[in-house]
Amino acid sequence: MSILDKAKIGDSVQINLDLSKDRLTKETIDAINSSSTSKISDFRITDGKGIGVILQLSNGKEQWFFEDEIDLLDKNGNIIKKSNPKNNKSNFIFDFLRGLNYENKNKVRDLLNPINFFIWLFVSFKDIF
Repeated sequence: MSILDKAKIGDSVQINLDLSKDRLTKETIDAINSSSTSKISDFRITDGKGIGVILQLSNGKEQWFFEDEIDLLDKNGNIIKKSNPKNNKSNFIFDFLRGLNYENKNKVRDLLNPINFFIWLFVSFKDIF
């Protein structure tokens, strides 16, 4: 679900400065530090995969942000939690695999154990699930 499904022009958002600080000017950072709440003034397509948001900052200037650099606010000024469709589906096997940890093995006997190999394999690929 994109930001277009949840927000419209004029809605309030809060800027997460930690995610966007490296590409902003000092003037923009000062404006965000004085007030991190802004209003959506327009939407733009990013690199063909996502939606960017143009915000009206507290100093009156407009600045472009990625969708993940902002948090939507409700009418009371509380942050609306982002829903992640991947996390909505709970599956016991995937939850079990995410909980696996792998410790480096030093003994030859442990290195040749096929169970350790499969644990290493699942731990290596668990972020894909």
